[in-house]
Amino acid sequence: MSTLVCLHAHPDDEAIATAGLMAKASADGHRVVLVIATNGEHGLEPADGLDPGETLAERRMAETHASAALLGVHRVEFLGYCDSGMDGDEANHEPGSFWQADVEAASAALAELLTAEVADVLTVYDPHGGYGHPDHIQVHRVGTRAAEIAGVEAVYWATMNRDAIRKQMIENAELLESPDDVESTDGPVDPESFGTPEAEITHAIAVGPWIEAKREAMRAHGSQITEETFFLQLPQDMFEQVFGTEWFVAPGTSRTGPFETSLFT
Repeated sequence: MSTLVCLHAHPDDEAIATAGLMAKASADGHRVVLVIATNGEHGLEPADGLDPGETLAERRMAETHASAALLGVHRVEFLGYCDSGMDGDEANHEPGSFWQADVEAASAALAELLTAEVADVLTVYDPHGGYGHPDHIQVHRVGTRAAEIAGVEAVYWATMNRDAIRKQMIENAELLESPDDVESTDGPVDPESFGTPEAEITHAIAVGPWIEAKREAMRAHGSQITEETFFLQLPQDMFEQVFGTEWFVAPGTSRTGPFETSLFT
């Protein structure tokens, strides 16, 4: 069996991007390690408020452990950096934020973990972090460099299928604020800025058998993903349509035929 390490930027990112992969890998007997770069300080304040003396970071870290338990993750580690906020936020410039972290220092720390775990497979984000979030871009940089230091050869970019997003938006236009949103870049989601074109994606991991675990992992992050959130409002069949496949790119390779269906050789 192999060891899979999934590097993510914030608490709840793992539930959205690689929950199915992690649950499947664990069920298949692989060791699964989840690493979160930041503590999520700049997330949404919980609708029900925080407990006395509790910080948002503490709430979100606890939610991550709950999510990981649902997915069969064997180890959860936080790199301890501060959340950098969205692109353009003042938090981008805060000392201690992940966006301001020295890449070599952060990579060395992650490489120690990869070496200790004898990691076989590492997932990071694509070069633009899926949608341009500073911390996601930094995950790509730090994870890629850490893999080089630790000698992990199987590195994959977790991404979104840009073409599938556009198709789903058109097919489900009634769920958007306006049907015109699917044809413009002014709507709630601009598919041209998300993820990777399908032609450049190499791996499609079908996670249907673990779709309920993925949904429950999202629900575990109740401070950020409430029952009123678009994700959890989706009917079950539509949720599986949207989240039932997780997409990855093997850098430096191209696909001429069907998608690869496993990250493990």
